[in-house]
Amino acid sequence: MSLVTDSLAALDSRIDSASKVYEDEEQSLQTFTAAVNAQYSPRIVELLRIVKALSHSPTSDQRLQPESIERLILLSGLTERANPAASEAEEDGGEGDEEDPQLLAAAQLENDVEWLLLGKATVQTYGLVMQTFLDQIIPLNDDIWYWDDILHSYSYSCLYTVQSSPLRMWAWTSDIYHDSALRLQRLSQRMIWDNTTQHGRNQEADTEGQAPPDEEADNATTISFDTHTWIRTSLPRTLSIPWRRFYSIVRESIAERAIKDLRRRVMSPVDLSRSEARRKRDHLQRVKATTATGLGMLMSEGFDWSTTNPATQGGDLLGWRGALDRTVSLMDTLLQNVATSADPQISEFENRVITSVQEDPEVTVNHEEFYTAEKTSFLARRLLTILQQRIPSHVTEFSALRNEHGRPSKLVRYWLPGITLIASSSTILRILFRRQDEIINWMRELGKTTRDFYLNWVVEPVRKIIATIRHDTTSEIAIMSRDSLKADRESLERMVVDFALDKPDIAVGASSITEKQIADIRAKVREGDVTPILKAYEKDLRQPFVGAIRGDLVRALLVQIQKTKVDLEVAISGIDALLKSQELVFGFLGLTPGVLVSLAVFRYLATIFGGREGLRRSQKARRSVRVLRKIHRILSEVGKGQPLSYQESGLLFCEVHVLRNLSQGVLPSDIGREFVEDLGDLANVRSVETGEKIVERVRWAYPEVWK
Repeated sequence: MSLVTDSLAALDSRIDSASKVYEDEEQSLQTFTAAVNAQYSPRIVELLRIVKALSHSPTSDQRLQPESIERLILLSGLTERANPAASEAEEDGGEGDEEDPQLLAAAQLENDVEWLLLGKATVQTYGLVMQTFLDQIIPLNDDIWYWDDILHSYSYSCLYTVQSSPLRMWAWTSDIYHDSALRLQRLSQRMIWDNTTQHGRNQEADTEGQAPPDEEADNATTISFDTHTWIRTSLPRTLSIPWRRFYSIVRESIAERAIKDLRRRVMSPVDLSRSEARRKRDHLQRVKATTATGLGMLMSEGFDWSTTNPATQGGDLLGWRGALDRTVSLMDTLLQNVATSADPQISEFENRVITSVQEDPEVTVNHEEFYTAEKTSFLARRLLTILQQRIPSHVTEFSALRNEHGRPSKLVRYWLPGITLIASSSTILRILFRRQDEIINWMRELGKTTRDFYLNWVVEPVRKIIATIRHDTTSEIAIMSRDSLKADRESLERMVVDFALDKPDIAVGASSITEKQIADIRAKVREGDVTPILKAYEKDLRQPFVGAIRGDLVRALLVQIQKTKVDLEVAISGIDALLKSQELVFGFLGLTPGVLVSLAVFRYLATIFGGREGLRRSQKARRSVRVLRKIHRILSEVGKGQPLSYQESGLLFCEVHVLRNLSQGVLPSDIGREFVEDLGDLANVRSVETGEKIVERVRWAYPEVWK
């Protein structure tokens, strides 16, 4: 729901309570209609049905369209009572029935229901006018920002000069054309007049008679100077003018135009564009201020019960009916003056509108007139005039004003890149045609690369992670075979034992070796101790050539090489065990690049093909902060202790309306209701101090909106 909808719901409730049509305040319209249906005429029942259709539903954000309101007003038959004479006849015919209380009660009830119907229709029309003003103020901000950007940037000013150069050339050419056409018309007129005069002289010489001068003047005045008529009738004669004379006329037109535009020739084209932008911006700012003032007056003065004196003019009945009458007059006056106001000051516009409403002869000040049929009929016809003429006329005038002073159309802004694209289209197509095989190959390779990337870096790592979680033996990470270390260690053990058996004197220092000593050697080899080999190696190093010839030195070296291989495999097995313990971590690390690249691509594609159906949350938050800043600025410009003017009230209502639309879908439902309540208080605030307190509360109570 919007602020306009909330205002309509409140006004609709006020009309129901002020009309006093229902006998019980808690009685629903449906129950009351059923009771009336059993007692009164079908006319009242039909009016109540229309009242129900015009009533605003507090649970719905849908407002009636102008066509629906018009149809319901016409369906009520109030506009068909044409003149007061018919009303007097009805009153005279009813004087004989004054003694029938039931007929008097029915007539009174019918009049009350008619006013209730007009009240509902006025509320709906009031909402349409408010929404029209709101929809016009918000786009004006965008146009004003556009001209501000041009004025604050010299490069933008140069760009606008280039963009608008065809329009300037067209305007200059049109002026030269019309001026030359006017000169050719005058020349053709003189030629025709000379021919006519010569013909008259010849006739005078033949007949010795002459027409009176006034007749000649009358004949001369019958010549048409319309451009299209001149082209159709006098152009053939003008073609006989020498071309030299024609060019002379065109040059004279250009020279006179240059003298008139001497001031423009002093200024550069960029300065002229900046001057035009400044003029259009100032005009839009004046229109925005006028529209905001109209919105503020509609909010403050519309449906104002307090401007009548209930004690002297009929109590509450005249109060709400008089407010209804003045509200219709106010809407009519605003719609006729907002878009076409030429007042240099906003105060003059306010005084003119207030004076027009106060001096409106059609606004009723007499209590008895509210009971006449012609009053309701006139008010219904005036509402129809607003719906059928005033609102469409206002929208048309505003659209024309914005087309003239708003930012240029897309054709003006993008004609240069469009022409560049069209001019280079043949070259682009020729390049594409020549390289179509390469382009197709690029597309094919791109698709293959994308597929391989997805399979190798997304699907395969995920499959390995799942296998690791399920302890699949085929998925274990290993940098060496499982039984390689065991075989090499047993080979080393056999080598050392065989060496000890062949050389017991070196291994154990005796001529023979026992089984126990062999077992001890095996145990030491498993722990990495190959002392017998090292002793033989040390002994052979004393006589290396002898040991090499005998083969003991070479054998000792080969056993040590096997020992080094076993030590290396032991180290590698430790690293292998470490990798197996962190196998799941490495699996996720392998999946991370593929997932990050896939997410980036998906987000980019979603941004391109997802459409612009709304701002993202970060953009909404950023714009909400700027709107709150505008609200605070509006309140800061008002002096302390002074009420808000009509213009400030309208601008404040507009910014609060924008802020409420931006907050939709951001806050939870329970917090959202509190936020809407605070914004409603802010939109209807009348003092600066109260407004600043509400702004501060909104700022700290709802951080979700600003983040």
